[in-house]
Amino acid sequence: MRPGQGLLFLVIALLMTGTVLVNSASLTTAGGSGTTIEELLMGRNTMFAGLSVVALWLGTRIRVEGIFTRRGWSSPIPWLLATIVISLLLVHVPGIGREVNGANRWISLGPIGLQPSEIAKWGVPLIVAWHCCRRAGALGQFWKGFVPPFALVSIIATIVAIEDLGTAVLIMLVALAMLIAAGVRLWHVGLLLPAAGAAFVGMVVTSPYRMNRILAYMDPFKDAQGKGYHVIQSMAAIAGGGLPGRGLGNGIQKFGYLPEATTDFIYAIACEELGIAGAVGILALFVMLALTGLAIATSTAKATQVDGTVRRIPLTTNFESLVALGFTLTVSVQALINVAVVTGLAPTKGIALPLISRGGTGWILTAFSLGMVAAIARASDARRSSLQLAGMIEPEVDAPEPLPA
Repeated sequence: MRPGQGLLFLVIALLMTGTVLVNSASLTTAGGSGTTIEELLMGRNTMFAGLSVVALWLGTRIRVEGIFTRRGWSSPIPWLLATIVISLLLVHVPGIGREVNGANRWISLGPIGLQPSEIAKWGVPLIVAWHCCRRAGALGQFWKGFVPPFALVSIIATIVAIEDLGTAVLIMLVALAMLIAAGVRLWHVGLLLPAAGAAFVGMVVTSPYRMNRILAYMDPFKDAQGKGYHVIQSMAAIAGGGLPGRGLGNGIQKFGYLPEATTDFIYAIACEELGIAGAVGILALFVMLALTGLAIATSTAKATQVDGTVRRIPLTTNFESLVALGFTLTVSVQALINVAVVTGLAPTKGIALPLISRGGTGWILTAFSLGMVAAIARASDARRSSLQLAGMIEPEVDAPEPLPA
């Protein structure tokens, strides 16, 4: 199985797992408004899972290289940047922005609800990759190579951080990792990290609910019914599952005890109902997805054809490779943060588990972006095959077994 095919398999496996877990976590008591089988099979979650599979397929049809080669008004990058900034600002416009759980993170366009931070999360890697390849020769310079993309990402992350600090941190971490992979000097990044750290601390200190999350992380049992309630109930769900789990659908914490059981803390429900095997299985799927995505990014950068000759182009200057790297890191780091929060290893951040936590915009955009990674793998395979047929590179074959003596 080729890496691109394996990636598609992993995405569909995660989507199926997420659909089952969200439907299970959505079960209510039978008194008055119980969840029926029809509602589970034909409900919102199943519908969005189906739409996500369609988005995954559409992503595989994208010619990712064309995003980089287009010029002027036909280039999607300026339009993508404008969409990100405008949509992030629209959440604060009365009548368009919608408040959910005390935060303005959604915009309503008629019957459609969108989360602009999701657009920023998946759009920024494309913008950073585009800049790195456009300015490949200047990436080692501080003012021309590093400062422009860092300043742009910082502005976007700051707008996101007003309502969603966790996603802002994720965007910044992925962007910095891509810049370093593209050839930005480490000491350039180190120069601005103190300022970025000070800004992060300032946002936490000036926000009472963020300070409460830090205090709850340090000692959740000091205020078990208040600040520490989320993490205590999450750990109770994990401990309640034990080794074998209570069984799918038989969890207890989802019945009004664990807040956000279908979204931020869905992994705790998985631990409670599926036990250690289910919990490890979900983590294994994410690890395999990360390794597969990184393999695609690396193999895409190995060889390409330029002006009839084969040149070894490193990951640092290959647009498709950087896009694959950015999208893979986005999923992987987000999953890592969510699992750390659910298990009490990090303060509560409101970060969902990709393709598992209940989602509409999140599921669809994640599936579409990973479909693009599969498209990159297919284009890389086709490019390599054409070079092999032309005799420009050696075909990849397994080493023959030694003959017996």
